[in-house]
Amino acid sequence: MQSITRSGTIVVVFHAVVVTLHGLAHEKIPVPLSLFQSLFVSSMIVLAPIVAIILLWTPLQKAGGWLLLGSMTGSLLFGVYYHFIAISPDRISQIPLTGWGILFLITAILLVLVEGLGCGVGVWALKTFQQKEQVL
Repeated sequence: MQSITRSGTIVVVFHAVVVTLHGLAHEKIPVPLSLFQSLFVSSMIVLAPIVAIILLWTPLQKAGGWLLLGSMTGSLLFGVYYHFIAISPDRISQIPLTGWGILFLITAILLVLVEGLGCGVGVWALKTFQQKEQVL
């Protein structure tokens, strides 16, 4: 259990750093977000992973695992759609690859990787907790 909690914490801390840098690039370029996007980013991408890790360090680990998996999956789908699929100002192909645009591109790619890893840790946590429940 400790390895799951530590792994999840590392992923969420790295995710928070990358999200912060990506948000800075959003501001500096600028790439504005709609009200829906802002609400989604603040609740699902920023706050939910932090709450998930707090739960993983408590007896509510299973809820933390579900929240980690849900928030990372939602974040991953949101980022892939807006950065790589939708034709919008948020798509990486619409951002000039100079100055802050380079940071925007790098962090968009890093977000896909870290959120994918976060999904994996969430699945690992839930499988482990389920196996533990079956033994009891």
